[in-house]
Amino acid sequence: MSTTTEAGPPVDSAAAPAAAAPKRRRAGLFRTAWRYGRTKVGVVLAGLIVAIAVLGPFISPHTPTEFVGEPYVTSAEGVLFGTDQLGRDVLSRFLNGGYTLLLLAGSAALGGVAAGTVLGIVAGYRRGWPDELIMRLNDIVLAFPQLIAALLVMSVIGPRVWLIVLIVGVTHVPRVARVIREATLRVIEQDFIKSAEAIGVPRWKIMVREILPNITSPLLVELGLRLTYSIGVVAVLGFLGMGLQPPTADWGLMINENRIAITVQPWAVALPVAAVAVLTIGANLITDGLSRASIGIDRGVEK
Repeated sequence: MSTTTEAGPPVDSAAAPAAAAPKRRRAGLFRTAWRYGRTKVGVVLAGLIVAIAVLGPFISPHTPTEFVGEPYVTSAEGVLFGTDQLGRDVLSRFLNGGYTLLLLAGSAALGGVAAGTVLGIVAGYRRGWPDELIMRLNDIVLAFPQLIAALLVMSVIGPRVWLIVLIVGVTHVPRVARVIREATLRVIEQDFIKSAEAIGVPRWKIMVREILPNITSPLLVELGLRLTYSIGVVAVLGFLGMGLQPPTADWGLMINENRIAITVQPWAVALPVAAVAVLTIGANLITDGLSRASIGIDRGVEK
C-alpha cells in the first residue's frame, strides 16, 4: 500500500519493514551462531592467535633479526624457546611472524570474496549470456588446482607480496561466484525484486540495495571458508619459499628454515605449526557455526 505526502512522491508503506529485514536476519544469524558451542570455541582459538599476531611485535623480547646466541640452542638465559638456525630468538621471530600471515590471508580472502560476489550477483540476476560467460570463465579457473596455480605464477614472476594476495584471491573467485549465484537465483524470485523492477528501479540499484543485503548469510559463510583456505595456502607458500623472503619473520618461512633440525630444536617448527593449526581450526569452527545458523534460519528454526 502506498501513501502520498505533500513533501514527495508516493511512499511504499512496506518499504521500511522490507529494508529492515536483512538487518534482522544478520542479527539473528550471529545470535543463533553464538548459541553453538563450536562457535564459542572457534572465537576463543582464533582470537588467541590473532591477539598473538597483532600484539606480538610489541611484546617480543628481541627484534626478529637480532642474533642472541649460537644456532639451535634449545634454551638459554633470555631466550625461552631457544634459537633458530642462525642464532636468532625463536620466540621473537614467532611473535613477529603472525601479522604478515593474517594480513596476506585476510586481504586475499576479502578480495576474492568481493570479486566473486559481484560476478555471482551479475550472473544470477542478469542470466542469459552474462551468466554463461561468467560461469564458463569460472570453470576455466577451477580447472587449475589452487596451490599449483599459485606456484606456477610465482615461479614465473617471482615471489611478491602483492602477487601472493592477487593469485590466492583469484583462485577464490569462481568458488564464491557459484555460491552467490545460487543465492541470487533464490532471492530474485521474491516479490520485492519484482516490485522494484516493475517501478523501474535501475538494475545496479536492485543488485546493490535489494539482492546483496539478502544474501549476507551465505556470503559470511563463504568469507569464513575462504579465509581458512587463504591461511593454509599462504602458510604453504611461505614454507615452499614462494612467500615472504628472509630475513622476514614469517611462520611459514620459520617452518621451512628450521625443519632440517627439528629433532635438535623442535620449538622453531612447533610454535608456528601449532599457531597455524589452531588458527585454521578456530576459523573452521566459526564458519561451521555460521553455516548451521544460516541453515536453521532458512528453515525458519532457530536452534
